[in-house]
Amino acid sequence: MECKQVILIRADLKLPKGKLGAQAAHASCEAVFRSLPDKKSLVKRWREQGQKKVVLRVESQEELFRFEQLAKTAGIVAALITDAGRTVIAPGTVTALGIGPDEEERIDRLTGSLKML
Repeated sequence: MECKQVILIRADLKLPKGKLGAQAAHASCEAVFRSLPDKKSLVKRWREQGQKKVVLRVESQEELFRFEQLAKTAGIVAALITDAGRTVIAPGTVTALGIGPDEEERIDRLTGSLKML
């Protein structure tokens, strides 16, 4: 069974490319850290399969929170990212959400309707 991770980014913030990339990286790493040790075998399988990641867009903070709750309800690791505010956005701004890694089908049930960033 294929595994993947998705990273949701708030499109309404209109982040510069560099900041967007940093927030996506934070979300990806934090979600993996939270997956260990409970889902260690799943993370191992995902790594062996090439660490598939997909970056998707949400339109608001509320939408990001909704997907965080959906993931948690489904038993999928979710890591919400709040910015420190050292560069282009205010401290405490919620920017991204990492979901997974987990089985691709489980993640697609949650985020399959979203568009790529």
